[in-house]
Amino acid sequence: MKQLWAPWRKSYVQRTDDARSADSCFLCTAATHVGPDQTCLVLATTEHSFVMLNRYPYASGHIMVCPRRHVASLADLRSEEYADMMELLRRSVTAIDDVFTPQGCNVGMNLGTAAGAGVPGHVHAHIVPRWEGDTNFMSVVSDTRVISDDLTTTWTTLVDWFTTHKKR
Repeated sequence: MKQLWAPWRKSYVQRTDDARSADSCFLCTAATHVGPDQTCLVLATTEHSFVMLNRYPYASGHIMVCPRRHVASLADLRSEEYADMMELLRRSVTAIDDVFTPQGCNVGMNLGTAAGAGVPGHVHAHIVPRWEGDTNFMSVVSDTRVISDDLTTTWTTLVDWFTTHKKR
């Protein structure tokens, strides 16, 4: 029998009910950083936005691009915030392409709880690298994803890319 190890999920699984119901927004916590921070998985920051790893990824390299300000919808973003976020989103797709060489990417936003937003109060975009055949029996039969890289390796590799590919 094969075993799948995901030790980074232990703290999530063992959270208390108080921690689960906390009002704090982890995206707002991450937004306080200026530059990379491995604890919060922040890869890069700009004046109005930041990019971070998804702690519970659908695939290796799954990242999120977020505005620094806590707003629930795209319409609530100021023009400069929207432009900054979209530019960082474009750079982030380039980073994923360069680092992981996927055959495609899913880029999307879940706006509102009915659309599946896990953090409905803080708009953010997901970038998920995709490869031919990456959806296999594990996801279909056992509701399990197999992630090929650990978060530390992924974070280090992407931070290196963002550090060496400064905005032009």
